[in-house]
Amino acid sequence: MDNSPLQVVTVPTAPYPDQRPGTSGLRKRVYIFQSRRNYLHNFIQSIFSSIDLRDRQGSTVVVGGDGRYFNRTAIEVIVQMAAANGVGRLIIGHHGIMSTPAISCVIRKYKAIGGIILTASHNPGGPDGDFGIKFNTANGGPAKEAVTNKIFQISRTIEEFAICPGLRVDLTTLGKQTFDLENKFKPFTVEIVDSVESYANLMRNIFDFAALKELLSGKNNMKIRVDAMHGVTGPYVKRILCEELGCPANSVINCVPLEDFGGLHPDPNLTYAADLVESMRDGQYEFGAAFDGDGDRNMILGKHSFFVTPSDSVAVIADNIFCIPYFQQTGVRGFARSMPTSAALDRVAKATKIELYETPTGWKFFGNLMDAGRLSLCGEESFGTGGDHIREKDGLWAVLAWLSILAIRKQSVEDILKDHWQKYGRNYFTRYDYESVDIDAACEMMEDLEIMIADKSFVKQRFAVEDKIFQVEKADNFEYTDPVDSTISRNQGLRIIFSDGSRIIYRLSGTGGDGATVRIYIDSYEKEQIFQDTQVMLAPLATIALKISQLHHRTGRMGPSVIT
Repeated sequence: MDNSPLQVVTVPTAPYPDQRPGTSGLRKRVYIFQSRRNYLHNFIQSIFSSIDLRDRQGSTVVVGGDGRYFNRTAIEVIVQMAAANGVGRLIIGHHGIMSTPAISCVIRKYKAIGGIILTASHNPGGPDGDFGIKFNTANGGPAKEAVTNKIFQISRTIEEFAICPGLRVDLTTLGKQTFDLENKFKPFTVEIVDSVESYANLMRNIFDFAALKELLSGKNNMKIRVDAMHGVTGPYVKRILCEELGCPANSVINCVPLEDFGGLHPDPNLTYAADLVESMRDGQYEFGAAFDGDGDRNMILGKHSFFVTPSDSVAVIADNIFCIPYFQQTGVRGFARSMPTSAALDRVAKATKIELYETPTGWKFFGNLMDAGRLSLCGEESFGTGGDHIREKDGLWAVLAWLSILAIRKQSVEDILKDHWQKYGRNYFTRYDYESVDIDAACEMMEDLEIMIADKSFVKQRFAVEDKIFQVEKADNFEYTDPVDSTISRNQGLRIIFSDGSRIIYRLSGTGGDGATVRIYIDSYEKEQIFQDTQVMLAPLATIALKISQLHHRTGRMGPSVIT
């Protein structure tokens, strides 16, 4: 057996112009990573080169992914390149699998300089699906814009990358593996860890597991249905909900992570989690939940498939926050929501006299507030909810939060929501997604729309639909000044705000792998009519949103791909 040190080599390469990370890293079709020479290597080198050599030397980096197709291939390259770039230790999830919330947890626990997350989140997987690479920094959260811009700039001028091609790691065996490298004084260490345990331990310190065990497996146990959608959350829900909290094994479904998510689109909404919605209709289950590919998003359902919007979900958790022991100990520093998310959380913040922050879309904005000690709970309308225990949205945390509320309130999900609406009024909210739209057509539409709403004559304009009249009070392209470091984020979404507080928002999403996704958000508050159908209540505003944007005409798309 050859015990000589492994060789580190420098390989010439040529840059690609399209490796700009979006709000959730670099996402492309799998075939892009497979067919373009050194495409993966270039981006990984750009990540390592963005870290100062002094910080990189001997450092710890966490690596894991949602198990989608190309995950293992990418990890092999990352291991070889980390070793060649001076990283001292890699911590990798067993079989290369680790949820995004767990990676955030492990980065913080081991004081790593960062983590590389291999996921395209809720996008489809498999050879014909998407693949993604995201870099999280030492706080456990997504890299800030200054870092992702640096990575992009390096990727545009890269001429070579360093790699240790002979290094082979065994992802199937827990424990440490060490490798001697040429010209390195210390061996390079790879530690394969139980993907679930660090995260499960964190949850034990946040929630009252005894109360949850009584709820889920006690004398009058609640029947629940949880769909992991063949994503990374499967092992976590089996270990925590079934093995630890006593849920019957058949309470959780689709728990084996698959490279193509079993042909499912791992996006926890009413469209793509239709099987769960259907199984909840007959009323045999009192609580339902679904998760996306990498475990950071969640959908909450009550009996008979009663749907809790993500905007309402974070508001209800905020209003019942002391049902969670963690917040009894830490207190509540602040609430936050992304700008497109409905203003339901604002009403709780106002009533409880807790500071409310409205940020652009992207968890990194919440992380900055958390690091400054200003934020405890936050949420996004895109099925993301989380606390300051980590720096990512956290699907399973949100489910445990809801179960904690149910354990104490001893009411149904629907009754809790209806009580909430009676107390605060209701924000009717919907989002229309137009996926895989021609990028040029989408950009031109947004540019023309911005010119229109920026015209002074647009304010005070009236739009009449049926018997309703909506008058524009304010229109802008949302801009955010971070209260912590004063950095300014511009062009975060076009807003039209009407005199009654109703809002129409247009955004181009950065999380799609093919074409553009145009999102239209509609939010309208009602104090009295709180038990009506959402789409009926919002139909007039939807008509106005389409009329103003001329979306059907401009994109050729007559209907949305998804309505949530």
